[in-house]
Amino acid sequence: SIAQADYELQAEEEVYLINKKAAEIAKECCKKFTAKDPSKPRFVCGAIGPTNRTLSVSPSVENPAFRNVTFDEVVAAYTVQIDSLVAGGVDVLLVETIFDTLNAKAALYAIEQYFATKGVRFPVFVSGTIVDNSGRTLSGQTNEAFWNSVQHAKPLAIGLNCALGASDMIGYIENLSNCCDCYVFAYPNAGLPNCMGGYDQTGKEMKEEVRPFVERGLVNMLGGCCGTWFDHIEEIADLVKDYEPRKPPTVEGLMRLSGLEPLNYTPDEKNMRGTFLNVGERCNVAGS
Repeated sequence: SIAQADYELQAEEEVYLINKKAAEIAKECCKKFTAKDPSKPRFVCGAIGPTNRTLSVSPSVENPAFRNVTFDEVVAAYTVQIDSLVAGGVDVLLVETIFDTLNAKAALYAIEQYFATKGVRFPVFVSGTIVDNSGRTLSGQTNEAFWNSVQHAKPLAIGLNCALGASDMIGYIENLSNCCDCYVFAYPNAGLPNCMGGYDQTGKEMKEEVRPFVERGLVNMLGGCCGTWFDHIEEIADLVKDYEPRKPPTVEGLMRLSGLEPLNYTPDEKNMRGTFLNVGERCNVAGS
């Protein structure tokens, strides 16, 4: 409802209808294609986007403390969306295009609240977005710090989407692949936009750009975001059928915290004084 206010469609019944009908249409398509080839079932991911507001960053240069939305308001908006997507028949809840980790935490909190209230549970995917070659989200976190912030939700899969083309994204996906003990996915844009905001990369060109993701065993799922169309997805599907998916690593059980950077704490029993961790700052809003 927060983003739909731009189109005067923020009423709860309108938001519910849009999400429910979209999920129903996707579910019908999945059933149709699964019936054609039952050995390859299709599933619907209900996309839960970042909204057009940010909880961690002030929209006012003059007032860093100012926020134009509250955590509770974002949770309430996500709760309506979750309810309508589930009513429409989605199989997975996908919290995606995350530029602000606190927004993602509001979505994950709303999801857990919904599960507890309704007595149900669905797989959850989490997808961040890296805004530039700094490798950070808009709220400033590296992708490992982002993982540390959301791993408590125990997502079935985590990944990156949008923002960058495949060739610029691969280093950050490799980092996630190394530090995450769940499945990893990527659905990059078809390259970078041209001066008119369009995307010129063809399906065959994108296929070659994403090839290293599967050659190096970095991902379990691949797809496309902005600028991708039927031919892009067809080419990627043709590519991945010849490769084995990534095998999630065994990750050492450490205390993993985060601010803008990850803090993976390893105490040394032989030198506890040297590895003593003194916590002297308030809890940060985005991290753990």
